Amino acid sequence: MADYFNHEKYPDPTAYGAINLIELEEKKKAKIANGEWFMKWIYVASPYKGDTKANTEKAKKYALFVSKHTLVPIVPHLYLTQFLNDDIAEERRAGLALGLQMLKRCHEMWVFGERISEGMKAEVEFSKRHNIPIRYFTSDCKEVHGCGD
Repeated sequence: MADYFNHEKYPDPTAYGAINLIELEEKKKAKIANGEWFMKWIYVASPYKGDTKANTEKAKKYALFVSKHTLVPIVPHLYLTQFLNDDIAEERRAGLALGLQMLKRCHEMWVFGERISEGMKAEVEFSKRHNIPIRYFTSDCKEVHGCGD
């Protein structure tokens, strides 16, 4: 436990603050491991249609990036394509509708890549209508400001 006073009994707020932050971070990690820490859900929007193999790998990279920020990545096109076929129009429509149901439960939407697909446009518009904060990132996970706003 952090002590506010140093070994000579003088106040040492800098060391106390640093040690306290480390201790809080360790407690947070333990709570995350036990499922006791509330983690925000982040909707990951990125292109899927087209080169689905490459786009799936990119989506996995984006999900990992989100998770490294102690957030829960919600990536519909990684999950829904396990049982819906994006090449069948009816199943694609169902997937887009299910994705919006996921999106409305998320705290933020993070948009990845330099190209906004048709499906992503609909997701961005939905987020704007429902006041879901949107952040934009390049395909290299560098945040950019002002895209689409």
